[in-house]
Amino acid sequence: MARIDSAYDYFLTTYGENMGGRYDSHKKSELRDTYNSILKSNKKSPLYKITQTGDVTKFAIDIKEHANSLSRSINELGKDQNISTLLDRRVATSSNEAAVEAKYVGEQYGEAAPEFEITIDKLATPQVNTGRYLNALDLDFEEGQYSFDVNTRAGAFEFQFSVASTDTNYSIQQKIMRLFNTSDIGLGAQMVTNERNQTALSVYSKATGLGENETSLFAISSNTSYRELSMLGIGEVTEPATNSNFKLNGTEHSSMSNSFTINKSFELTIKSVTEGAVRVGYKNDTDAIADGVNRLLQSYNGMVDVGIEYSNIHGNTKLYKDVTSIGRGMGTSLAGIGISEDADGHLILDKEVLSRAIDSDKQSETFGVLDKFKGAVATKARNISINPMNYVNKIVVEYKNPDNEFAYPYAPSAYAGMLVDAQL
Repeated sequence: MARIDSAYDYFLTTYGENMGGRYDSHKKSELRDTYNSILKSNKKSPLYKITQTGDVTKFAIDIKEHANSLSRSINELGKDQNISTLLDRRVATSSNEAAVEAKYVGEQYGEAAPEFEITIDKLATPQVNTGRYLNALDLDFEEGQYSFDVNTRAGAFEFQFSVASTDTNYSIQQKIMRLFNTSDIGLGAQMVTNERNQTALSVYSKATGLGENETSLFAISSNTSYRELSMLGIGEVTEPATNSNFKLNGTEHSSMSNSFTINKSFELTIKSVTEGAVRVGYKNDTDAIADGVNRLLQSYNGMVDVGIEYSNIHGNTKLYKDVTSIGRGMGTSLAGIGISEDADGHLILDKEVLSRAIDSDKQSETFGVLDKFKGAVATKARNISINPMNYVNKIVVEYKNPDNEFAYPYAPSAYAGMLVDAQL
């Protein structure tokens, strides 16, 4: 259980904020296709042991999440479309991307929605219940089984936890933190430490803002474990949820969220208060393509970095060679449109060269190179995501009988369906 818990903690703290984007939801057919691909990929997989378990868990998650990042970047460029179609698409732009992120979600054809100015006066905030600070190594709880109730917009839930003689205040706080982080009820939790190295549990809502008749986003209470809940201190609201305040072309507005849609055309995500107005409008065609390609290269370089890190620590260069083979195999053609490779295999974009190539009489060749690169990266990202354990060190224990194959869909996981030996 400890290994599984550490894997969940690493995933949530490292990649949790990236979850829930527009490209993270899937149709049933897509999920079915992914499941069938996992079955096919592992049909002939031998039984194996993995070495250096903790690192393998981390790297398996890193590999899979960077593959997902590549897939998101490809979707932004049009998963099943040629990149040239971006020339005909409306793409939103913000004069201050650090404060206001803008995406165009309206009709691509017909009359364009008007551009506008927005001033951010206040961001929407979540509700936070930060508990009491306790001495981490002490045990202020009595042995036994305890429970408390959590009421949210989604309904009422009961959480249960146990206290053993071997527990500490810190381990109990950790148990409850994991309950919140794995419950999928719209709440999260984290540990905070004060200047005396005491720890407290901080519970927060993933939603922000309050509706007209709301006073809180969640409430934590207990009739049977009142003393224990009081000891934790998470039943009290320390930071109430608040709504965002902003001006559109000088007119005051408010929202329960920091993400909202204007005129059914612009999807805005506000990130910080602004001193002046931010202009939201449309990018010109070549800028939209260059920005999309640059995001794809950033995701590609992130996967290269994972390969470099793992090869430096474990001497396994398979992931690094597999990923960089795409850029190096297309080096000459990519260089001709402004994409060069550094000594470590990272790809770097010169936007001016790419823009000139798009505007030249060799436009079709430019898009041909970009589409070929996008397709190669898409195929590699999918293969890596289906079986990230293909790239970590392992010891084969037993090969399958080639005359009697059966599917083993959980082989890619470092903490499920696998023979693990921490002594290896």
